[in-house]
Amino acid sequence: MQLYLVTDENACLGRDIFRVVEEAVKGGVTMVQLREKSLGTRAFIDRAKKMKELLLPYNVPLIINDRVDVALACDADGVHVGQSDMPYKILRDLLPPDKIIGLSAETKNNVTEAENFTLTYLAVSPLFSTPSKTDTLTPWGMDGLRWVNAHSKHPLVVIGGLNDTNVAEAITNGAEGIAVISAICSSASPFEAAKYLKSLIHKTEKI
Repeated sequence: MQLYLVTDENACLGRDIFRVVEEAVKGGVTMVQLREKSLGTRAFIDRAKKMKELLLPYNVPLIINDRVDVALACDADGVHVGQSDMPYKILRDLLPPDKIIGLSAETKNNVTEAENFTLTYLAVSPLFSTPSKTDTLTPWGMDGLRWVNAHSKHPLVVIGGLNDTNVAEAITNGAEGIAVISAICSSASPFEAAKYLKSLIHKTEKI
């Protein structure tokens, strides 16, 4: 989950989403979340199966956003859910024990409650304000990230406004993974964007 790509077809600027994702993976993306807010169930499953086939040779896990039924139908590697999605206890019962579970945390209460859960990662969301996440509360910022790092047992992924200007600072303040959308999907070269972001993460880890 070091460099975590969240897909957004609009952010791909008319380019084929599968080509964008494959270029990003070649550049260094280590996990991909398929997020589809408008597709019907059958179309979502078809797209998820195709994405899994694309990622399999690269050994990159596929995470499905929100839709547990789609994740089960395509045998995805895991699910990411928000606070208004399926409750953790039901999700845990439905998914096989080896599946990845990621949960968004938008408030301190969310972080505290998540201490009772067995999660693969907790997503600090949003770290900064961003057009792609307009339904969330006040951004955490770096002070908030430090607070979460001090009060959570889970590995932390940050999402929301991450790019090459703030990735290093996020890692320094407790993030183990960086989730991005437009920083890769909207870049002129998804390969080069991913490669550069990955290099920033590696350099920061060595500090």
